Amino acid sequence: MSLSPDRLPASQAAPGTSSAPASASGGFAIETHGLSKHFGKLTAVSGLTISVPVGTITGFIGPNGAGKTTTIRLLLGLVRPDAGSATILGQPLTHSLGYLPRVGALIEAPAFYPSLSARTNLEILARLGDYPSSRVREVLDLVELSDRAHDRVGSYSLGMKQRLGVAMALLPDPDLLILDEPANGLDPLGIIATRDLLRRLREQGKTIFLSSHLLGELEQVADWLVMLNLGKALYNGSTRAFLDQHQGVTFEERFLALLKGEQQ
Repeated sequence: MSLSPDRLPASQAAPGTSSAPASASGGFAIETHGLSKHFGKLTAVSGLTISVPVGTITGFIGPNGAGKTTTIRLLLGLVRPDAGSATILGQPLTHSLGYLPRVGALIEAPAFYPSLSARTNLEILARLGDYPSSRVREVLDLVELSDRAHDRVGSYSLGMKQRLGVAMALLPDPDLLILDEPANGLDPLGIIATRDLLRRLREQGKTIFLSSHLLGELEQVADWLVMLNLGKALYNGSTRAFLDQHQGVTFEERFLALLKGEQQ
């Protein structure tokens, strides 16, 4: 029995077809075609072609050095590609001013004024971005920091700082949310709260592009997967299709098998 393209690893998808079918809500939030980026002799991203349906939580997975952070920086217009193209929220990568106002992002360690409170940090960012002041209270409630909103950020734990970083990313009420390891430093209760928040945001129609090393967590929360290694896509498709390919094999085992197959 033949497999449809959305049930194949990205490297095995049928020529001329996308491994990601359009979502029910219509279209893709992110599409890349042959995207590449080199730093000297190092190839960070190599001919990357992926599609992320609108309204999904998409897990972005790969080992250290796979090209995840570079891909995110490319999508945010922080670095320029050497080859290929991409569209984000229907806008070409070359017109970042057309889509960036609709994107919220948390990449690497978020930057704060440590001597100021969380509320003041958010109020400053809201003024700079011309966001409604009412949005500050809303995002503090969303990330469950309202009871510590007046405390200095310098007194926050790592997990609380991560939650504040997510709040900052949510200030513009974005259509696309790009998060790089948002669960870093969170305790189990914080991870569960973040999972619930992501699901609520998805129910609002937002698309979430979530980079994480917590495979078990992604298995629970992500309905779409993009797997990367050595700057190339190993898999681009639904979580259900990925798990159905080899029933009886765990998520982690299937992912490791893909990595080993790519490295052989």
